[in-house]
Amino acid sequence: MDGARERFPVAEPSQGRPLLSEEPGGQAAGEAELEEALQAALDGDETAFRMLYRDIQPRLLRYLRILVGPDADDVASDTWLQIARDLKGFRGDYDRFRGWCTRIARNRAIDHLRRIGRRPGTSLPVEELPETAGVRDAETDALERLSTETAITLIAQLPRDQAEAVLLRVVVGLDAKAAGRVLGKRAGTVRTSAHRGLRRLAEILGRERSGRQAAGAPQP
Repeated sequence: MDGARERFPVAEPSQGRPLLSEEPGGQAAGEAELEEALQAALDGDETAFRMLYRDIQPRLLRYLRILVGPDADDVASDTWLQIARDLKGFRGDYDRFRGWCTRIARNRAIDHLRRIGRRPGTSLPVEELPETAGVRDAETDALERLSTETAITLIAQLPRDQAEAVLLRVVVGLDAKAAGRVLGKRAGTVRTSAHRGLRRLAEILGRERSGRQAAGAPQP
């Protein structure tokens, strides 16, 4: 996988697309297809590796934009260089691979912030809440109908722990356990942060909708 930077150029997700929709380039690959691609990539198949890249890269970019802002492209490139270099040592299924890639991205982001003299954000401890069906409802109501730019702008307003939890759960698509491995936290703590972040996003959107209705503005 030498020359990963050239083979996998970073590209911003296009504006105006729903946050969780498939990216340009055709129908999104299914989980079974991605599992097969992972095994082929582990055997050195570069076409399969590109398929993994197309699925994961847009999610990583959105996540990194919250962590490092305009430097997300550079950090993503460094992330994929390490992924390509260390791929042979990976063991696990595709869900674990997605979490592994995200953990690498987060570590590269933290290293980047340290190099430029910015201290990575810290999270306050929060009590754990059980995950309920309402969290899935909140994800749908708060994010799925928003454009990418609008969603990222709103998520960036959340406290650091909530923003990362929402991004990992909703954007990257990790379950609470995998997200906890990325953040070095318990699954219950990640569920709590995601629940609170999604609830806050829903409240923000509700206030904005009420304001537009009061002003007689057209609804999106």
